[in-house]
Amino acid sequence: MSDERNGCDFDPDALEVVVRKEVPGQLEALTPAVEEVMAVARQMECSQGKEFEIETALREALANAIQHGCRNDPDKRVEVCVACDPARGILIVVRDPGAGFDPTSIPSPVRGHNLYRDHGRGIYLINQLMDEVSFERGGTEIRMLKR
Repeated sequence: MSDERNGCDFDPDALEVVVRKEVPGQLEALTPAVEEVMAVARQMECSQGKEFEIETALREALANAIQHGCRNDPDKRVEVCVACDPARGILIVVRDPGAGFDPTSIPSPVRGHNLYRDHGRGIYLINQLMDEVSFERGGTEIRMLKR
């Protein structure tokens, strides 16, 4: 269900808790934003026992959005929506104002010379930690679900 009024692509009336946050497009905003969202997420019934996976995926998605989507510009904003649906789990949407990307063009960090790179593992980690991951809006939005 879509509700464009709140910027999230799920119906807030059908969810237990919804967190909406705009994060400045600078890396200094990353940790405070993750801590604030996780403080609420830890109270959600559908995140219990999965906090590490959720926090790591959220941190990686936000870092990518800030670094690549906002290009570390504090005047740009990343939108984060987190919701708890007891039937499905915890839903996280991170949306940035960037040009987007093709997720299939990202090389595997566990093959060949990529093993020795010091970056490029965020999307891989997100896919390993979350149950469902999709990229929408030309790669400017990531949707993550943890059951």
